[in-house]
Formats: sequence, structure tokens, C-alpha cells
Amino acid sequence: MGETVNEQAEQAEQAEHTEQETGAEAGRPGAAPGADRKTGAARRALARSLVFELALPLGGFYLLHGIGLSQWAALLISGLLLVPWLVLGMVRSRRVEAMPVFTLLLIAVGALMSMVSGSPRVLLVRDSWLFGLLGLWVLGTLATRRPFILTAARPVVAAKLGEAGAQEWAGRWDHDAVFRRHLRTLTAVWGLGFAVDAGIRVALACTLPVDVVPLVNSLQWPAVLGGLFGFHFRYVNRHGLKV
Repeated sequence: MGETVNEQAEQAEQAEHTEQETGAEAGRPGAAPGADRKTGAARRALARSLVFELALPLGGFYLLHGIGLSQWAALLISGLLLVPWLVLGMVRSRRVEAMPVFTLLLIAVGALMSMVSGSPRVLLVRDSWLFGLLGLWVLGTLATRRPFILTAARPVVAAKLGEAGAQEWAGRWDHDAVFRRHLRTLTAVWGLGFAVDAGIRVALACTLPVDVVPLVNSLQWPAVLGGLFGFHFRYVNRHGLKV
């Protein structure tokens, strides 16, 4: 994944928020066009992410394998198609981000390991390392004063309420036990979701035909992410956490 989960969550929240603003402020001159632009930008960013992180590697694998390359070579080259996208993202943001760098390292390590073993399944398991470690890291934040959801949601809250509002929202952690329980619940769900997804990816990579695994993995990730976001938004709305 070129983008972090935080960024995807922020884009989804901002898109939802701006759509609501558009409906609420439709009668106010100049409000709707600005909201429409923000919503359009979020949707374009999501579309680019889907194209470069899912469609391009998947299509590249089947195209390269279809013209005669081996499964191993097709998987290796199609995985490398992500590299320019990840590097371009860091160049545009003018900062080195942990998740893209980690993904690049996984691509490099997976490629080296597959060269030694000669097995395409090593490349197929590569993505599961990312999701497994991500899930363990998210679960690990439960033992800290800054669980994953508190950190991930803060930029979204700041975009809606301003920096002062975001500080007040985050400050609830220090004195509101119910708030802490809700954030820990959401963090646990996200962490378990990523960890279970990693386990499923390993099982599929080791059991299904190699030609089928890239397609299944590409369909699995949007399904898992959609399920996590769906639960997240319903939980937030049900327990009055929406800002």
C-alpha cells in the first residue's frame, strides 16, 4: 500500500464531511462549489490509489504472464510497478513517510528472497508481512496513552474543528473513561482486522493456485478495508463520537 491507513481514513472522513456540508449549505452562495472541490479531490486521490496500488500490479501480472513470462517473473515485475508511485508520493509530499519506505523495503526483501528460493509463493506472501506487522503495531498501541485511533483520527478532527478543537478532543483521553474505552475498542478492531487479514493471505498464498492468488488478494483488501471502515463509522455514529 502506498498510502497509510491514516491517510485513507482521513480522505474517507473528509469526503463524508464535505458531502454533508454541501447538502446543509446548498442555499448559501459559494459554499457548495468549495465543498464539491474537496469531495472531488478526495475521490480522485482514492481512485489514483486504487489504480496504482491494485489495478496496475494485478493487471501487470496477468499481462506479463499472458505474454509468456513465468509466474515468478510476472509477480516480481508487477510488484516493482509500485515503486515509482511510492517514490512520487514522497516527492510530492516532500517528506519521507514510514509506510511507503516500509513497503519499498518489503518489495526489496521479498524480491531477494524469491531470487534465492525461486518460488513465486514467496512473493505472494510478501504482502502478508505488511498487514501482519501493521496489525501487531496497532494492537501494541493499546498499551500506550496514544492508541492507534486517537493518533489516526486527530488530523480529521483538526480539519473539522481546527487545532484548538482537536486538542480539546484529544484531551478527553485524560479524563473521560468512556472515551478511552471506545477508542481502545476501535483500535482493537482495526488491529485484529489487519492481523486476521494477514493470516488469511498466508493461507491463500500457500494453498490456492499461484495464478489465482493475485486476483483474490486484490479483491480481499478492498473487502477488508470496507468492512473495517463500515464498522468504524457505525460505531462512531452509534456512540456519539462523531465530531
